[in-house]
Amino acid sequence: MFRFSEKQIEMMIQFADDIKEKIYTPKTPLNIEGYTTKEPLPFDRKTEGEKKTFKPGDKWGDVFDCCWFHITGDVPEDCKDKHTVLLIDFNGEACVFDNHGNPQRGLTNGSSSFCFSLGQPGKRVLQLSNDAKQTGKIDIWIDAGCNDLFGTLCKDGRIEQADIAVCRDDIRDLYYDYWTIRELMQVLDKDSARYARASRALYEAMVILHNFDEDEVKRARDLLSKELSRKSLDPCLKVSAVGHAHMDLAWLWPIRETFRKAARTFSTVLDLMGRYPEYIFGASQPQLYQWVKDEYPNLYSKIKEKVAEGRWELQGGMWVESDTNLPSGESLIRQFVYGKTFYREEFGLDVRNLWLPDVFGYSASLPQIMKTCGVDYFMTQKLSWNDTNKFPHHTFYWKGLDGTAVLSHMLPEETYNSNAGPQSIAKSEKNYAQKAVSDRCLMLFGIGDGGGGPGAEHLEKLKRLKNLSGLPPVKQEFSSDFFEHLNQDSANYPQWHGELYLEKHRGTYTSQAETKKYNRMLELRLRDLEFLATVAMQNGWDYPQERLDEIWKEVLLYQFHDILPGSSMKRVYDECLERYELLLQEVQQLTRDALKSLSENKNGRFDASSNDIAVFNTLSWKRSEWVQTKYGWLKAEVEPMGFRCFKKSEIIEESFPLKAERKLLENELIRLEFSEDGRLISAYDKQAGFETIHEGSKGNTLDVYTDNGDAWDILEDYQKLPSESFKLESSSASLSGPKAILEQTYSYGNSKLTQKIVLTHGSKRIDFNTEVDWHENSKMLRTKFPLNVFSHFATCDIQFGNLRRPTHTNTSWDKAMLEVCAHKFVDISQKDRGAAILNDCKYGYNLFGNVIDINLLRSTSFPGKEADQGKHSFTYSLLPHKGNLIQGGVAEAASELNSPLIINEDCPIPSASSNSLSFFDIESETAVLETVKKAQEGSEVVLRLYESAGGSSEAKLKSAFEIENAWLTNALEEEICELKSSSKMINLSFRPWEIKTIKLKLE
Repeated sequence: MFRFSEKQIEMMIQFADDIKEKIYTPKTPLNIEGYTTKEPLPFDRKTEGEKKTFKPGDKWGDVFDCCWFHITGDVPEDCKDKHTVLLIDFNGEACVFDNHGNPQRGLTNGSSSFCFSLGQPGKRVLQLSNDAKQTGKIDIWIDAGCNDLFGTLCKDGRIEQADIAVCRDDIRDLYYDYWTIRELMQVLDKDSARYARASRALYEAMVILHNFDEDEVKRARDLLSKELSRKSLDPCLKVSAVGHAHMDLAWLWPIRETFRKAARTFSTVLDLMGRYPEYIFGASQPQLYQWVKDEYPNLYSKIKEKVAEGRWELQGGMWVESDTNLPSGESLIRQFVYGKTFYREEFGLDVRNLWLPDVFGYSASLPQIMKTCGVDYFMTQKLSWNDTNKFPHHTFYWKGLDGTAVLSHMLPEETYNSNAGPQSIAKSEKNYAQKAVSDRCLMLFGIGDGGGGPGAEHLEKLKRLKNLSGLPPVKQEFSSDFFEHLNQDSANYPQWHGELYLEKHRGTYTSQAETKKYNRMLELRLRDLEFLATVAMQNGWDYPQERLDEIWKEVLLYQFHDILPGSSMKRVYDECLERYELLLQEVQQLTRDALKSLSENKNGRFDASSNDIAVFNTLSWKRSEWVQTKYGWLKAEVEPMGFRCFKKSEIIEESFPLKAERKLLENELIRLEFSEDGRLISAYDKQAGFETIHEGSKGNTLDVYTDNGDAWDILEDYQKLPSESFKLESSSASLSGPKAILEQTYSYGNSKLTQKIVLTHGSKRIDFNTEVDWHENSKMLRTKFPLNVFSHFATCDIQFGNLRRPTHTNTSWDKAMLEVCAHKFVDISQKDRGAAILNDCKYGYNLFGNVIDINLLRSTSFPGKEADQGKHSFTYSLLPHKGNLIQGGVAEAASELNSPLIINEDCPIPSASSNSLSFFDIESETAVLETVKKAQEGSEVVLRLYESAGGSSEAKLKSAFEIENAWLTNALEEEICELKSSSKMINLSFRPWEIKTIKLKLE
């Protein structure tokens, strides 16, 4: 059999580029004027910038500079009867606008930091408008940013090209014919007849083409058409393809640039839909649609038309493509509440999939959250990035913490930027782990991350690949149709239990510490506000629903998977930290307003009497804690989700049985001893009779490691490098009411650290209140606690429950968990005793053997420069306890650290008859009342509860208010069934880890 030599094959491959160069012939340059600015201006202010005249080769800006370009010219006479186009490349992103200020088409530079193996990112060909065809006059306005899709300055921001050109349509068609068969040949078995025929056709076409006149081009196309007409007769696998433009709402560019990325991307989609009738496109993230609605209403109206036509798919029920490790459970539910509500109200459609192609691991709580929010399907591809183990499935049932299962699909091509060519389809078929039991897989084609989406080249390829022999057939269709088909063979799919841990990007649990702190604070303070506002609403106050919705949506925006995890550029954090501070101030003021309203006793729910102090407990169990008021220390015992009023006469001024020395802190339950260097060498639990710190070890070590990773990744071998520690400079001990305090001052390099180690009368919790002025580069600050406890597992707090993780490296899966994410606590317990580390804003942990090692700060330089440089304050705590973590009250103690009692001295509430009241109470050993809020629609009250210990539970839900009606609902507050209730109580049953949402109509 005749075979082509390697040199011939290489010539055939390269010849596609020779054909491509013949498609467009520049005829005459365009005239370029520009109005440059540092920040973008709207269309009606387009000439306010500095006016300049440009030509190709001129520098027009630096990274993220902006310009409104005015492009003019005359179409040459010899072009008017030909297919004439404009070739425009500013070495930046751009969008063409019509005369009314509406986006028409996106343009992207050919030079880019995009991975060219996934396709060409450039979109530089602009079709002439009807007016230009008729008049021969070119007159267009283009809004441009001096950055590529990834926020990079390309070719020093110089204009590449601005020409009127002629397009040879026959050569363009020839190019895609040739390119398709060329790439098909590259994936075929070299001994197959299909390969022999395909390679022969390419060679003969190459031989024909010398002058590229019409006759040569026709003859070459006729040869290639024979190969393109060969069909796959009875395929075992079909590929569902949907156009896509994964768009990071911020990353290597600021949030403001995403508004313009959306205009460029979506206007390009609409333009291509007019030229390619089979083109199906989809986009996720209601926040993105909201921006387009606000900034480009005409474009938004056209999108709505395409959605109604069935050409444009709404994807993903979350408000944004959120991180799922770091946000609270309530935040994840609100992502769906606001996301799905937007789609329903704006488009009349219910989106039933979770669309997270680029998120850094997936919480074990997520399947139940999805299901209770009416989401049945899950799509990702990120686990293909694992650095140790290959995730074994592509189509599978993911079973979460409580056993809830969702049908999940990982893209077999392992990218959401498919170039839609034969190699993409062949890779999907080769990789697809479930091809023996499923006849369908999903492919997302287009340019993503920075937006852009599919280009004409993707759609030209797909025209030729519908049913081409040698490859699985490809059909453009909605992912929702794909999932419905996938669901038909559901009995044959494998299962995966627990979290979907990504073996990569573990640094994102710690990077950009202030962002994570503000997120935690706002989640918790919003929780307090909603509860107090709901109670105040029963007292006649106007619940601030509209403003709360706006605040929540902004908090959810910053939970986007490249913002909250810390993997964006510096400007993103400069801007969102400024907004966080303002949002927190507003939430705190609204909380004060709600408390003031309660003190006014508008409708006589409380007996009016004079009190000096009101203390509120926003958690769902009774608390007894020391609080400091302006009058002095007070032992506040407060009912669940309620308040207690106190008079100044109840202030305690006595001394307490505490010791505070430079090497010793002690109360009646715990004795702490410290070494000369300030480390904790003993934490003796006098009540349980055991030493918490492992013999011969030191706790709270304040270690500094070399950290040469970026914002995403901690280098796996960082522990093998020599570590250093903060050096103790001074220490002093003092007593303050019920608190024994050891204040220690440390230094390291250019940084200072001060800790107040606090032991409180009647408590085992040891608080390390920490302030750091951090000025290190490529360093990581951690502290560890070697515990005198034996267990093969640590228990980590996650959303709506907790998860056991290994403290050994028996398997490669165990070893890969070198850093894990936990929320408010991590606990290691044996049968009779244990200890936990609590925190108020940290998430990253290394767990090995009997050591809990918590990651405090990372100073990486990419993509956020000077990350975490500056001042930080945070608290972590050591909690020894008897029994396991449930018997030791670990989860309760962690929540109490994060949600302190609220002291209301300025406008104390009128007292009830007992001077104390619980508005809502859940009588249960393990059920937790997490959220109290007004219903999204109507005046009913919504309660969110969950079982917190992994066991079945009976509970009594009590209310201080008369209950007229009660319903069990889903998390979207849609009624499932009516519940039986007495006047103020409802009986509930929980399965392990179950989340329940209850709606009450109160009298």
